Order: sequence, then C-alpha cells, then structure tokens
Amino acid sequence: MEKVKKRYERPIITKHYSGLMNKYGSRNISSPKSEIDGVLVKELVEKYDSPLFVMSEKKIRENQRNAYRIFKNRYPNVQFAWSYKTNYLDAVCSIFHQENSWAEVVSEFEYNKARKLGVKGSNIIFNGPYKSKPALLKAIKEEARIHIDHFDELYDLIELSETNGQKAKVAIRVNMDVGVYPKWDRFGFNYENGEAWQAIRRILSSKNLHLIGLHTHIGTYIMSAEAYRVAASKLAALAKSIRQEYNILLEYIDMGGGFASHNTLIGQYLPAEEVIPSLEQFADAIASGLFELPYKGEELPMLILETGRILVDDAGSLITTVIANKRLSDGRRAVIVDAGVNLLFTSFWYKHKITPAQENGFHTEDTTIYGPLCMNIDVIREGILLPPLKRGEQLVIDYTGAYNNSQWMQFISMRPNVVMIMEDGSVELIRKAETLEYVSEREIIPAKLKK
Repeated sequence: MEKVKKRYERPIITKHYSGLMNKYGSRNISSPKSEIDGVLVKELVEKYDSPLFVMSEKKIRENQRNAYRIFKNRYPNVQFAWSYKTNYLDAVCSIFHQENSWAEVVSEFEYNKARKLGVKGSNIIFNGPYKSKPALLKAIKEEARIHIDHFDELYDLIELSETNGQKAKVAIRVNMDVGVYPKWDRFGFNYENGEAWQAIRRILSSKNLHLIGLHTHIGTYIMSAEAYRVAASKLAALAKSIRQEYNILLEYIDMGGGFASHNTLIGQYLPAEEVIPSLEQFADAIASGLFELPYKGEELPMLILETGRILVDDAGSLITTVIANKRLSDGRRAVIVDAGVNLLFTSFWYKHKITPAQENGFHTEDTTIYGPLCMNIDVIREGILLPPLKRGEQLVIDYTGAYNNSQWMQFISMRPNVVMIMEDGSVELIRKAETLEYVSEREIIPAKLKK
C-alpha cells in the first residue's frame, strides 16, 4: 500500500485561546467540509467548475415542512407563499410549490415567472410599491390577490376595475410601530396616523374592489419575536373594526416574512443561532396576536406567511477556489478566491460560515478573504481564522441560499453554474454558467461603429 506523504507544517507560535469565548471571539476549530449532502466538493468542482453554487433539495423540503408543522400546531389555518425575490431560480421555486406554497411576488417580472411555472393567479400574492396598469389589469383578470401599497395604486385599481367591469381581490399593506427601528414606513399605509383605516374606507366604498385581507411586513432579519406579536395584534384590531363597522369577515391576515436566519450579522458578537428567536417563538408570538380576534374558531382568518430567508438560506452553499496568497502591508495574511461580491452580495452584511474543503493542518491565522474583482470593496470576509491554504484548494461558504441568486450580477466576471443535489443523491444542473455570447446577446452595435 502506497504511503501518503503528510502535509508539512512549519513550526509557528500562535496565541493561546483559553475557554470558549473571549474578546477575540471563539477559537475556530472545525472539521473540513469535504462534502455537501454526501457529494464530494472536489467532484463537484471537477465536473461543474469553480465558483459553484450548490442547492440542497432535501434541506429546502425539510425547512418548509418543519415551518408548516410549527405554525399549524399554533394556528388552525396556515398558508405559506414563497417569496420569489429571495431566490427565484425555477428549480427552487418549483420545490416550494410542490410543498403547497403559493407565490409571493413584488414585480411584473416575478408575477410572469410564477405564472410560467404553473401557479394559478388566485395563488399569487402581488406585493410591491410599483405595479404598472397592464400588470394590475392582468392580476385583476387572473384573480390574483393584489396588496395595495399606496393611494395612487388604489386609484388605479378603482379605475381599471370599473372600466373593465371586473372585481379586484385586494388587501392593503399596513406599516406600524412595533418597536423595531428604523421603521419600514415607506411601504403601505400607516396604522398609527389613521391612514390604513382611511384606505380601508375608500376600498369598501368602491363597488368593484373586494377587500379580502390585511398585510404587513415589518422588516428584514427581525430578531424580536415580540415585534410580530405587536404587529399581529394591531392587524387583529383592524380586522375587528372592519367586522364591527361593515360586518365583513376577512379571508386572511398576511404577516409577511423577515424572520432572521442563522447567518450572523457583521458586528454581531455572538453567533446568530445563540441570539435570534426560534421559529417556534415567532409562531407563538404571531398566534398570540391573532387570537385576540373575538372570532369563533371557524371564523378565524387564514394566516399567510411570506417566509423566504429562513427557509432557504441554509439550503445553499458557494464553493470557491483559492487563486492566490499574499501578505498585506501590516503583515496580515490575505487569500484571493475566485468568487467575488458580485456573486456573494450578502457578504456585505453577513459573516458567512466559511470552511476549508480539505484537511489543512491545525495552525490558524487571522486572514482576509478577497474576491477576484478589480475593486477594493471586493471583500468576502474582513477577518477569519483559517489554516494556510494552497492555490487550487477550496473553501465552502454556507448559508448562501437567500438573495444571492437574485441579487448577483454580471460584473467583471460572469455568473457561474448552479447545481442542486437531489434527495436521491444525484446532482442536477439548474442554471448554466454564463458565456460571452449570452452576456452580449442583447447588445446592438450601430452600423457606423462596426469595422
């Protein structure tokens, strides 16, 4: 049997970290991540190149089923609507729809994408501050649930529904003070100043608008379960007033999304999993607020959740390869990898979990990870304890499933392959790497500029 030569590590003096945590953080001793869902990282790179986004079908399904179970145990009528802007790759959206999730969209582009994937108009929640008149008319005709963001949109809907003689199914988005700042008061109608009630009155005075729900989305990466209880309580108060004054029972209350995932924010001292509420705590808070409604069990409105990040963040990984090592002017070690902030947009606010994909020795050193872009802001991680890495070795960046595949951009380098590891262990290509021909396809050179 051939002996494998062990990796040489030069003698080095390092700081001794005693205990679990000190002012420098926790000691970073972790095993290499050589596989994802049982598939070797090395094999994935050999077949699909690097950088490479990897999605897990198994994890997505587990997350959705677990979230439904948690909320259903606390409230009798629950419906999830997949947040397209979180990750609108067709394969990802299709899994959520197979798991009985509706579509929540915030643009005509996303609306058409959901329809193309076979989602019925009646199972689409149309949010967002801008919906063109043609988009609104299409949504009216297809019986989508239109969530009104401002009075100008309300007036457009009144005009379109009257002109076409069709009733529009509508809800209003409500913003409110829930103790989380800055307040997201740029979206929807304000609760405290009476604007939301004014919008409700105007909707109910129009014969062609059918008010079927109330909606709020209090923010993003919310770390307070109590904020959701306050929001649910205020929407319950509005629903109670509608019942008392107009004798109308709403079909649903939509609590939006915004639940924090286990990605740790930059500047956050403790790891996210130690400080953010559990999904059970979020569900308890929302149910407590909604049960303030003085309704009989069968009269309780459906609870809709537009959950995105917490369902898909940990289902995505980004494999990246070391292309160079260097020392900065202050002596710190830097590593340059082939994935930049054009692909990993969330590195601007998250301290992603980053793990070598191979054994690299015991000694670690504070390291800055740069991407390949010719931009000083192309920093994947300002500082992380990593062992020495050779050119050509891989790192696995976890919790990349949310927002990166919808906010990424073709800038300096093109976007790479995306694969999905299926439940049966097979690997499927779900988005092809871009080529120069693909990127240039929409460009037109005027005749006088051609040689």
